[in-house]
Parts: sequence; structure tokens; C-alpha cells
Amino acid sequence: MKTIKIAKQYDAATIEVKKKEGGSPVTEADQKIDDVLRNVLPQPGDGWLSEETADDKTRLACSRVWIVDPIDGTKEFVTGIPEWSISIGLIEDGQPVAGGIANPATGEIILGSTETGVTYNGERVAMPENVSLAGATVLASRSEVKRGEWDHFENDSQFKVVPCGSVAYKLGVVAGCRYDATWTLVPKNEWDVAAGAALVIASGGLVLLKDGSKPVFNREDPLLPGFCATPHPDRSPEWGPFLDELLG
Repeated sequence: MKTIKIAKQYDAATIEVKKKEGGSPVTEADQKIDDVLRNVLPQPGDGWLSEETADDKTRLACSRVWIVDPIDGTKEFVTGIPEWSISIGLIEDGQPVAGGIANPATGEIILGSTETGVTYNGERVAMPENVSLAGATVLASRSEVKRGEWDHFENDSQFKVVPCGSVAYKLGVVAGCRYDATWTLVPKNEWDVAAGAALVIASGGLVLLKDGSKPVFNREDPLLPGFCATPHPDRSPEWGPFLDELLG
């Protein structure tokens, strides 16, 4: 995969880091991967939305839209923390239908669609029935944990909280059934979560926004409120009351 090869060409100790408007980091790797994906993925009539491309609003009239983040977790990428990913999502009529998330630092690749299901490093996976809330492992935003926003959950003896970087990577490994759930307490852009949403749904999980509604993608404003991915209550009923509490 060409994008993985590009990412592996760069070393965290020497890569040049620039600041975008708003202060978030960007590197040559982000931009090169974006160029490759933009040239390969969209077919005639497809829309395109990427963190590293100026937003072309003609995408709003497209039925199929590619939503990508060339490197989600650039802060981790440039500091050598292996919690970043390349995130590619496909949206049809506002719904996430396929996704691919690759972490070149760990060698993990999670692929799937709502038609075919999900594979983790080539092995087919599906969220197990009756994932217990007690004893579950939940991935949390590393920055949110540092700010103390997860203190309430860390004091909850029902499940274990594990800090982690890229939100796309967190969603990918939840879809790959390596962890049980993840949610963010702050807004995220569509490119952060589109691929992961498709994968979690395809593996049998549930994705919700902070208001409890299911996300719709390819909106004019790509910023989404807090994003939640958990086992589906139809498969694991005890998550239903917890979700009501979390989202309420």
C-alpha cells in the first residue's frame, strides 16, 4: 500500500513539522498521502473531503463521497507514539458504508464494509455477543485524559480506561474487536471518524453522536459533536442504560 510506504519513509526525530491555522501540526507526510489518495480514490461524480484539502462544496451534491484523514494523530506521529493512522471512509447518501484504517507504526490494517464485514490484518472479525460492561476496556483520548475529563470514568469500577491517540485508530481497533468501546467528549470532524464509523457498524457495533442520534456525513459543516462507539445494545443489552446515562 503506497500510503503506508510513504508514512514509513519519515522519522519522528527528523521530520519537519509546520503549524496550520489553529495551531494543529502538519507534515510533508500528511500532504503526500493526501495527494496519493485524492488521485486514486475518487471516480467521476464522487465527492472528496479531507483534512488536508481545501473543502470543495460541490461534494454536497454528490451521492458518493470519500472522507479521509491522511494522518490522524499527527501529534503522535511526530513524537514517535505508535497511536496514529491513515483513515479512509466511503459515504453513500450520508451513510458510512466502507472504511480502511491502517497504523503503519504497528502494522495493523482494519478493512471492511457494511456489505462484507470487517477484517483485522486479514482475519475476519465480528463484535461478540453480550460484551459485558463490567470488565470492558474503553479507549479514551490521551489529551482528554490529561485534562482530567475522564476522571469520572476512571473512578468507575465497571470498566478499564486506556488512554490512546488517534480517534480513527481507536475506532479501528474497536471495530477489529481488540477493545470494547471508545468515545470522545469533544467535537470531532467527519474526517476523524467516517472510516471508523463504517467499520464499527460493519462489525456489529453502534455509533452515536453526543445527542444520541446516529451520525450523517457529508454535511456542509463537517464538525460533529462528541462521538461514541460501543457494542450494539441489541447484542449487549446492558450497554443500553449506560449509553442513556453517558449521552444524557
